[in-house]
Amino acid sequence: MSLTSLIRPFFLPRAKSSLRAAINCEASQRRLLAHMIAVASNTYWAAIHNFHSVRSYEEFAEKCPVTPYRRLRPEVMKMIAGKANILWPGTCRRFAQSSGTSDGASKYIPVTDASLSMCHFAGPRAVVAHYLLHHPESRMFDGKAFILGGSFASNIATPKGVKIGDLSAQLIDKVPSLVNLVRIPKKSVALLPDWNKKLPLLVESSLNCNVTNLSGVPSWFLTLLKEVLAAKGASTLAEVWPNLEVFFHGGISFAPYRQQYEEITRGLNMNFVDTYNASEGFFAFQNTPESEAMLMLMDCGVFYEFQPLDTDLPPVPAWKVEKDKIYSLIITAVNGLWRYPLGDTVRIESVEPLKITIAGRTKSFINAFGEELMVFNADAAIARTCSQTHASVANYTAAPVFASRNSKGRHEWIIEFNTMPDSLDHFAALLDLNLTLENSDYRAKRAGNIFLDPLSITVAPKGLFDKWLSLNGGKLGGQRKIPRLANDRHIIDSMLDILNQQNTQTTTIS
Repeated sequence: MSLTSLIRPFFLPRAKSSLRAAINCEASQRRLLAHMIAVASNTYWAAIHNFHSVRSYEEFAEKCPVTPYRRLRPEVMKMIAGKANILWPGTCRRFAQSSGTSDGASKYIPVTDASLSMCHFAGPRAVVAHYLLHHPESRMFDGKAFILGGSFASNIATPKGVKIGDLSAQLIDKVPSLVNLVRIPKKSVALLPDWNKKLPLLVESSLNCNVTNLSGVPSWFLTLLKEVLAAKGASTLAEVWPNLEVFFHGGISFAPYRQQYEEITRGLNMNFVDTYNASEGFFAFQNTPESEAMLMLMDCGVFYEFQPLDTDLPPVPAWKVEKDKIYSLIITAVNGLWRYPLGDTVRIESVEPLKITIAGRTKSFINAFGEELMVFNADAAIARTCSQTHASVANYTAAPVFASRNSKGRHEWIIEFNTMPDSLDHFAALLDLNLTLENSDYRAKRAGNIFLDPLSITVAPKGLFDKWLSLNGGKLGGQRKIPRLANDRHIIDSMLDILNQQNTQTTTIS
C-alpha cells in the first residue's frame, strides 16, 4: 500500500466541505463575514466604521466603503512600524510585497496568522483534496513536491522581526514542518534572492529526487525545467522524474505555456491544475479535470463581492452574481483588507457551485477603439496561433497605436519567442485573425480595415521582459506579473526605450 493511499482518506472530507460551501455560498459567506466583523471588533478600522452596530452584509456594505490600496497604505505602514489592532487584531510581522500601484510604489499586503491558517495554507489543502478525489490512483505523496518560490526583500529597511517579501517566500518560511518532509528544495536554497546562484542549486537539488508534483508560476518554472533537462541530457521530464504526475500552477495564464509543457512532459500521465492565488489570498482552483472553470473557496477567510463592469452599479455579494457575466473582484479578508478591489476581472461560469474563470486585470485591457480586448482573449488567441505555427512564446505585451492624420489605429505587440515561427508575417496575420475569433468587438473594428489596421509585432530579444521587470520594481522568480495589455503606451514605450538604449536589433512587421 502506498503512502498516498494511506493519506488520501484524511483529505477527502475537505473536498466535500469546500464544494458544499461553494454550493451554499450565501450561508457560507454570511457566516464568514459575521465571524470577521466579530473578531476585528476592537481594531481601529472597526471603530471608525462602527462595526459594533453591523448585523448583516447589507449594513456592512453601507458603513464600510470600497477601499483601494492608496487609502489603506497609511494604516499598513503603521502595522509595519509595529502598531497593533489597526486593520486586524494583534501585531502583524509579515507582509507580502506585491505589484506596484499607479504611483509606482510597491504594495505591502499583511500576512496575518489568520490568513496563513485560514487561507494561504487551507486553500492548497483544498486543491490537493479535490485532486486526490478525482485521481484515486495518485502517488503524489510517495515522492517529493518541487515548490518554486521567491525571496524576502533585502533592500527595504524594516523594524526588527518584520519580514517583507514575496508571498511564496512567506509561505515557504512558515510552511508546517510535515510539509518540509515531502518538498524540495531545502529552505536555504528556496529563499535565495540571487537567481544566478539559486538556479543551479535548484537544478542540483532536484536531479536525483523522485519528484511527483510541481507548484509554481508557469513562466519561471519553465526556465528551471529547461535547465533540468539540459543538465540531465534529457528531452522530456519522463527521463528525469518518471513518477511526475501533476503541476499546480498559478499567478499568470497557463494558456500561452500549455503547448511547451505538454512537449516537455511527453511520456508522462501529466495533469495540470490551475489555481487562483495572490498576495491577498487564495481564491479558487480548477477542481475537476473536465473543466477549466475554478471553484471559488467560500470558507477560506475571504468574503467576496463582485463589481459589475458598468461601474454605476453597486457591487453584489457572491450569491447574487449572474452566470456568464464579467465582474471585477472586491475582497474582505482575514488579513485586514476590507472591501478591497483586487484589480482582477472574473467571468462567472457557474453559480451552484460558484465557479469562475479569470478574465484579466481591471487595468489590463485595450479599449482604445471600442474593441474591449481582455487578457483572456489575448491569451487564447496567442495560444491558438502558437499551436498553428509551431511557435512558442515566452512573454508578450500589447498596446494601442493611436490613429494619426495619415494612418488608422492598430495594436502593437512586443513578443519574446522561445521558438520563432517560420514566418513572422504569417504569425502576425494568424494572431490578428484569432483575435477576431475570440472577440467580436475586435472583429467589428477590424472588418474591412475600416477602423483598425492589422496589428504589428516587434520581436523582443531574450531577457527584455526580465529587464523591464527589474527596472520597474519586479524581481526574478517572484510572483510579479508581466503586464499583458495596456490601454495606453507607457509600458510598451518604456520597453521600446530599453531596446533603443541597448541598440538592440529588432524586427518589426506590419
